[in-house]
Amino acid sequence: MPESAPSGRPAITPDVDLDPPPVASSAPDAGQHPRPRRSAATRAAILAAARDRFAADGYERATIRAIARDAGIDPSMVMRYYGNKEGLFAAASEIDLHAPDLTAVPPEERGARLVRHFVELWESDETLTGMMRVGVTNEAGAERMRQVFAEQVRPLLDAICEVPEEAPTRAALVGSQILGMALCRYVLHVPPAVDLTHDELVAWLGPTVQRYLTAEAP
Repeated sequence: MPESAPSGRPAITPDVDLDPPPVASSAPDAGQHPRPRRSAATRAAILAAARDRFAADGYERATIRAIARDAGIDPSMVMRYYGNKEGLFAAASEIDLHAPDLTAVPPEERGARLVRHFVELWESDETLTGMMRVGVTNEAGAERMRQVFAEQVRPLLDAICEVPEEAPTRAALVGSQILGMALCRYVLHVPPAVDLTHDELVAWLGPTVQRYLTAEAP
């Protein structure tokens, strides 16, 4: 039997597969995937709770203990996986925008392509919505969102902007459309924005983003 943890705290179980490993002589069927590990589920629960807590309390007031309680685990597990609150915040705010290569897209289609990419990405990755909530409630989250767009969106503009010194302004304008719609649709749930289909969003926002990408500076 496992030893009980001191001070009445629940014992920490090691990271083990939920199911026993397959027999070495048998090969898995085609298309069969291994079952997720308990550690993966624990990490997912921690990160989801962390994003909610950072959004509600802000970085400074959010605590490891509160995040662990929200995730239904012992605080020592949070420390085990992420070390401290700074490490946890870095992991919770890790975002990959999977930015498309616009140099491979016809110039007149780049605005629509970018809008569609972000709409589909936002609806397939809850991390983005979580970090949007954090970004509108505290400076640490806002700074992280600025960093993500600077590192992943700005290079898109650098690659296609004919006037290099205009790239920062054009990137900021594109970001204003992408983030503005995301805020209305996924965080504030403004009814007209929520009800628009993907094609309608592309039709409305695509021409504006296209103008930010290609129009002459005023």
